[in-house]
Amino acid sequence: MAQASAAQALAAQAIAGDNPAHAARLRIRSGAHRGHTVGVAPGYVQANLAIMPAADAQAFQTFCQLNPKPCPMLAIGAPGDPLLPTLGADLDLRTDLSGYRVFRNGEEIDVTDDITKYWRDDLVSFPLGCSLSFEEALTQDGIALRHFERDELVAMYVTNIDTVPAGPFGGKLVVSMRPLKPADAIRAIQITSRFPNVHGAPIHIGLPRDIGVEDLEKPAFGGAPPRIQADEIPVFWACGVTPQVAIAQAKPSFCITHLPGHMLITDVKNTTLAIM
Repeated sequence: MAQASAAQALAAQAIAGDNPAHAARLRIRSGAHRGHTVGVAPGYVQANLAIMPAADAQAFQTFCQLNPKPCPMLAIGAPGDPLLPTLGADLDLRTDLSGYRVFRNGEEIDVTDDITKYWRDDLVSFPLGCSLSFEEALTQDGIALRHFERDELVAMYVTNIDTVPAGPFGGKLVVSMRPLKPADAIRAIQITSRFPNVHGAPIHIGLPRDIGVEDLEKPAFGGAPPRIQADEIPVFWACGVTPQVAIAQAKPSFCITHLPGHMLITDVKNTTLAIM
């Protein structure tokens, strides 16, 4: 009953026209916004996304449950349903991301901003927590994030850390890196520990080679990394691109993911994910 009431409240807010997240989705849906979503609809949760046939969904759900740091599940869609009313009113997974990657048997076959023609009655969606939520909390606390200042995506790296496998899904952990001064790094640990549903506290600080990152200048995904200054250390968080590595290893017959940095904007407030 509470869940239904929350969905009704989101719908009423959207209809009233005072919901920045809904307005952002409409811009994306119409093609008015095609870039990354960093800084779009401040205050609202953005989500990574994986969509796959029901035949693969149980194993993927188990993979996420076994690896909650990189794969924090915010919801699970019903088979064939492109709507997620608990995360947003008038939210359509087929059109409301500015970038999707489409895979068949592990091979990327398309990058698009509309997956309507690919939608099937057996598809199950998994929106997963995203670091953009805790980054807002960091910046509100006065911690500078240079990729924000440059309007770029955070740099992401594949580590030597194994995820816990489930069925065909497994592979290495992906991390995102932010260079911080030591005092800011301590504060960042305190802040992000309050957000377990969006990756939580860092998994590693300093010494990139200890986690298999040989060259910070060569990220596997994301934007160009800011050069580490003499008074900074690299801080690494588990990253929501990890499921894409697991999907690449599993090679399901069909799968759709978000294009890194092109997230699903929900009607959920970031503040509701914080543990006090």
